[in-house]
Amino acid sequence: MTVTIYHNPDCGTSRNTLAMIRQSGVEPDVIDYLRTPPSRERIVTLVAAAGLTLRAALRQKDTPYAALGLDDPGLDDEALLDAIAEHPILLNRPFVVTPLGARLCRPSEVVLEILENPDIGPFTKEDGEVVGRGDAR
Repeated sequence: MTVTIYHNPDCGTSRNTLAMIRQSGVEPDVIDYLRTPPSRERIVTLVAAAGLTLRAALRQKDTPYAALGLDDPGLDDEALLDAIAEHPILLNRPFVVTPLGARLCRPSEVVLEILENPDIGPFTKEDGEVVGRGDAR
């Protein structure tokens, strides 16, 4: 099973998601999306595959979102894509793609919806919260 994670190693949610993928028995393709940003076309594809709008995929916290006026509802997707191209941190993370689908994994346990083996047993997130499924689908 090929799994790709668009990862930010400085993000706890992204680190937790990556660890859950690995606990499921898969070593994913890890793309540090801040160092290797996805193309505009890939962003559009990821967001659509995850069932989101581009605006819903924007990260506001700890980004230039407010300073760039991205809360303006009049901005179209092209303007939002321009902003993400200039500031990749604006793309929320982590996005994970598997043969079972794509998700923005916030919270990190959303990744279990698209893993071939979601029965990872108990998993302790960095903040101490225990998650994981022990049941079969």
